[in-house]
Amino acid sequence: MGWGVTLGVIAVLFAVDLAVGALRPHAVGFREATAWSVFYIAVAVVFGLFLGWQHGWGYGGEYFTGYIVEKSLSIDNLFVFVIIMSTFAVPREYQQKVLTIGILLALVMRAIFIAVGATLLSMFSFMFLIFGALLLWTALQVYRHRNEDPDVADNLLVRTSRRLFTVTEEYDEGRLTTRVGGERAVTPLFLVLLAIGGTDLLFALDSIPAIFGITEQAYIVFVANAFALLGLRALYFLVTGLLDRLVYLATGLAIILAFIGVKLVLHWAHGIWPAAPEISTQASLGVIVVVLTVTTVASLLKIRRDPTARAHSATVMGHKKDTPEAPPADER
Repeated sequence: MGWGVTLGVIAVLFAVDLAVGALRPHAVGFREATAWSVFYIAVAVVFGLFLGWQHGWGYGGEYFTGYIVEKSLSIDNLFVFVIIMSTFAVPREYQQKVLTIGILLALVMRAIFIAVGATLLSMFSFMFLIFGALLLWTALQVYRHRNEDPDVADNLLVRTSRRLFTVTEEYDEGRLTTRVGGERAVTPLFLVLLAIGGTDLLFALDSIPAIFGITEQAYIVFVANAFALLGLRALYFLVTGLLDRLVYLATGLAIILAFIGVKLVLHWAHGIWPAAPEISTQASLGVIVVVLTVTTVASLLKIRRDPTARAHSATVMGHKKDTPEAPPADER
């Protein structure tokens, strides 16, 4: 399937998502969220099977491995979306609009990074070493902050906007700007989109090197990202109540990022010293599936033993530590 047809299919799917999520604001129920989530996963699977049938299962395996990696990172992206929605108290009927625009921004940013990354990798082989080192550093930071949440209210873009613009307290029917006393002002929804845009940028910096560790084909990198992002709007409403249960997701993603980082470093080393080992796509897929399975099972067992435990985001953006509240003055 060529670039033109693929982009057309993805554009149609995004148009449908935009029509459902942004043009018809409403609170999404469990049945609707389930139906759309199943639909987008089915589309991604059918595409992967078609790709493997048409171009060989080597490419098909790279697609499915990349899709699983990007879907896992996208689920972590949902953690931050939940935190942003909660921090800014976004009304439920406007959350679809925010999610759809945020996902579209994420796809645009990742497309830019994919183009830049593919060009750099084709021109400079040492970029595999740099990407590998970046993923290893990211994995370390994710593991260090596995028990913390990002401080989205202190986002640089949000702080700057509060200084530059007058910000209203009301959402004003989902508008980004409004007028207060005859002067133009921005609504909290504007700040929400800025926070999500900044988050999308940071996640793109992590996810693109990760999937280039699976495949060097820019086409596969793009479609794996696109199909992983397409179902996020519905998936958000489906798993919002379940995300807190994945208490070891950050640890699992840190392991996956570190593994892909090592794979990239070995790939670079193999180009210089042919005796250096390389990790195959099949082995990568096996490791990733095992890590995600163990992470999920261990998380559910942890929740069963300790119902008060909750998950945290694996993003490396600014964090606020989970510290206990100070006791009242008369108890100090």
